[in-house]
Amino acid sequence: MEGPLAIVVGILIATGVYLMLARDLLHYLFGLVMISNAANLAIFITGRLTRASPALIPEGLEVAPMPVANPLPQALILTAIVIGFGLLAFTLALIAQAYKVLGTLDVDTMRIAEPRRIKRKASP
Repeated sequence: MEGPLAIVVGILIATGVYLMLARDLLHYLFGLVMISNAANLAIFITGRLTRASPALIPEGLEVAPMPVANPLPQALILTAIVIGFGLLAFTLALIAQAYKVLGTLDVDTMRIAEPRRIKRKASP
């Protein structure tokens, strides 16, 4: 089961990098979200996909009597999803404001901090 999911992680990362190389700010954001989802899926895969019971140990025992699921990757993924959603919301607000002020999402035309050089003729 881990093999096909590893291929999906690779496809998500490749697609995310491709989108992040685009000159459009919205494509960059979608690429960032895809890479973050790929990272979440990779963490989930490392937790060994099993249909084991929850990680609860009965009273009086020190070790679980049967194989249990590892809750740590699930907790990490839940935290990463919340942080990723916060990043997505903040970045969408930032992109909306940039579009409102500049009128474009093309990163080459958004160079306010780097003014274009004016070619001057050399004086004789």
